Amino acid sequence: IDVIPTLDLPVPKLRVGPQRELVANATGWTEEAVTKDLKPIMSELNKEVVDLVWGKPLGGGVSTSIFRRWSQGYVFSEHEQTALKQFEGGPCAVIAPVQAFLLKNILFNRESSNWRQMSEEEQKMALCSTLTEILESACASPSTGFCLVTWAKGQSPHTSMLSKTQTQSQTQGMPKPESSQSPQEQQPTALAAEDLGFEQFHSVLHKRTVLSVSDLREEVLSLYHSWRGCCGVLLFLYSVILTKGIENIRNEIQDPTEPLIDPIHGHGSQSLVNLLVTGHAVSNVWDGDRECSGMKLHGIHKQASVGFLTLMESLRYCKVGTFLKSPKFPIWILGSETHLSVFFTKEMSLVGPESASEQARRVFQSFDPEVACFFSSTRGTRLSLISAVIVEVSEIRPSNS
Repeated sequence: IDVIPTLDLPVPKLRVGPQRELVANATGWTEEAVTKDLKPIMSELNKEVVDLVWGKPLGGGVSTSIFRRWSQGYVFSEHEQTALKQFEGGPCAVIAPVQAFLLKNILFNRESSNWRQMSEEEQKMALCSTLTEILESACASPSTGFCLVTWAKGQSPHTSMLSKTQTQSQTQGMPKPESSQSPQEQQPTALAAEDLGFEQFHSVLHKRTVLSVSDLREEVLSLYHSWRGCCGVLLFLYSVILTKGIENIRNEIQDPTEPLIDPIHGHGSQSLVNLLVTGHAVSNVWDGDRECSGMKLHGIHKQASVGFLTLMESLRYCKVGTFLKSPKFPIWILGSETHLSVFFTKEMSLVGPESASEQARRVFQSFDPEVACFFSSTRGTRLSLISAVIVEVSEIRPSNS
């Protein structure tokens, strides 16, 4: 079994401050105009998304260090060509699920037997195919289409930095460098651009909507350099959220006031991991729904494509169900106290559909949510509960294997 952790690498410190040069170079606005227009843009376009993702921290905003940690893009390792890098703690909640689906597509949907070797073009196609698959899974209704969040025209940090470089070159009488590549192709990076803070980032976002899967594939491919560049992880996360629908996510999260990203420590929630893995932002990892003291707790309702395991289960803090323990493909996200990693194998015999006994066990547990090995009910309803269990179990047919 091979293990790919998201790689923790040192990066230069990000200097976050007023968005003077970025906006001045890109639009010609003055600093006063930025201050005046920032709050209306935030409230009109992004306030609901910001509240859902980051919550409402006591200080009124997300700390500079946490935003910097989340402001990387999807960047492949130079040493492991199928591995995605993680530069600082926090975004593994998004990077690890993308890594898991990326490996699924590389190992089981690719003709080449050497999964460690990939050209840049193959990396591009594999990453965009993976992002498209996750967006499709999150889409609540095909009729509503898919949303892609990207930079507003002329507001990409790459564009702004290039303009600054060109201005300096022209001032010094130096010719512009010749290249057949676009500015984003010249500077693919996981680092956030200088002078791009939390509020400034949310003031320069643009939403695109596409109505068909074929158009979605084309758009995701066209935005490849945005996914790789500054804040690519957040751009994709916001795309998934708007594709799913903010209200749909709130209805699935056990505690609607809990943000997807902890604004104090910067780690992603279980709801965020489940959203990317299954398309549903439920807060639990057991099979099906359970009732506890009159409250309905949502879990996983079908076999996932990639799995999830956690050290917390060995400590008896939670129970992972069969739908995540035995996914369609032998690839698992492994959660520890502080990090998420991905491990995998090509051995398909390790996974498969539920056996008859596993299905029967799941049915019994749906009537015994506290796993107390008895039905908590009055005597008058006990017989009806037992009858319901017998009916459901009797419908289970053992597989031919």
